[in-house]
Amino acid sequence: MFGFRRNRSKQNLLEMTPQLKTHLHLEREEGATSAALILPRTSWLERLSVKYLKQPAAIRVQLDALGTFVLSHCNGRYTVREIADRVRERFGEEAEPLLPRLIKFMQIVEANGWIVWRER
Repeated sequence: MFGFRRNRSKQNLLEMTPQLKTHLHLEREEGATSAALILPRTSWLERLSVKYLKQPAAIRVQLDALGTFVLSHCNGRYTVREIADRVRERFGEEAEPLLPRLIKFMQIVEANGWIVWRER
C-alpha cells in the first residue's frame, strides 16, 4: 500500500508536498532536457558488491523530460497540485492526461523510496 496517508487520516494527494530524499540527486548533462536520478548503493550487500565485484557505486535511472521536470520540483516547496500546474504550463497537451499520469508517477517514485512527504 502506498504511503499517501499520514497519521492515519486521509489527505488529498494534490495538497501533499513531495521531497526527493537527501541522498539522491538529479544529474543533467549540459543542454539536455532530461536527467538521470543517481541512487547511491549504500546497503552492506551493495557496498560489498561494489568493492569485490566491481559493481558501480551508484545506479543511474534515466528519466524523460517530463519525469525530470517533476522530480526537479520535488524539493519540499511545491505541492503536487502546484507541480501539476507547472507541468501543464511547460508541456501543455504533451502531458495529458496529466493528473492520472502524475499520480501514477508519484506512486512509483514513492514505492521505490525516492521521496518523502513534507508538511508545508
